[in-house]
Amino acid sequence: MRKMILAMTLLALIQAVAFAQNPSDRRAWGYVFGGVGGNSGGGSTPSFSVGAGGEGLVYKGLGLGAEIGYLAPFRASGDGIGVFSANGSYHFRHPKSKLVPFVTGGYSAAFRSFTSSGGNFGGGVQYWMKDHLGLRFEVRDHVFSSDSPHFFQFRVGLSF
Repeated sequence: MRKMILAMTLLALIQAVAFAQNPSDRRAWGYVFGGVGGNSGGGSTPSFSVGAGGEGLVYKGLGLGAEIGYLAPFRASGDGIGVFSANGSYHFRHPKSKLVPFVTGGYSAAFRSFTSSGGNFGGGVQYWMKDHLGLRFEVRDHVFSSDSPHFFQFRVGLSF
């Protein structure tokens, strides 16, 4: 429970920083996402995920961010897990382009009546339709231990 409170506090702080910035320079932003995926274990189970996060650029395209979400199988949506991630990222920005590809990776924690630490990696693209509104497309893979399956996701979201 303590980790959940810490994760939500961190997420709120990151989003507060995102709203304090001038949207035209896109140095910090929040995002929400939903997606579908599965796992690499025997008999891969189709799953869905929802969540929210925030990112900020700290030097050129180098960024830091955090997110919190829920990952569950389609056939048992109440049997999901919470997932917190703290990541580094690199955004391949070009001053005149609305399309910004990125790669990301870092720490992940799964929680429910247990906690499990691991990592994640992925990448995608953000398309900024306006200075303060963008579409986010991403592929993400979470790994929590050497004997657990990979939880991969295809996600679509909004950046603001």
